[in-house]
Amino acid sequence: MTVPAPRRTGDSPPPGRPASRASARRAGVAVAALCLVAATVAATPPAPAAPTGCGDLVGGQLCLRGPVGATGTYTATYRRSGAAGRGEIGVRLGYQRKNARITAFPGWFGSRRTERGAVMLGGRVEMFAGECVRGVMEHAGTVFVTRWSCA
Repeated sequence: MTVPAPRRTGDSPPPGRPASRASARRAGVAVAALCLVAATVAATPPAPAAPTGCGDLVGGQLCLRGPVGATGTYTATYRRSGAAGRGEIGVRLGYQRKNARITAFPGWFGSRRTERGAVMLGGRVEMFAGECVRGVMEHAGTVFVTRWSCA
């Protein structure tokens, strides 16, 4: 007498059935999501250690923006940190240039009081290739400067 082979019992269907297709779909979706996250991380530029052309002061940040090493429009910005409740202050903003031979006296964009803790002034600056520039601020007889930015 022959005994028939035992029947499979259990919740899982035989291979190649709908459950394995669903498993493959889940794996495909997970791989696609992982690729999307990796692409986003790769496309994000690294954050600079400090903003270019800016300098941190005790009471805020002074920045100078413009086409370093070329003639163009430059903008000096001062933003106070924790300015709420301390009143507005008057500042004079400008720039200073230097090359291999000399460091020029500061050129001023003008004077203005901060509004809501910030002030911005600018103007056209004639610079030559190879020159460096930095932001300059004067408040209450004290002069503050940023680091030199060179082309």
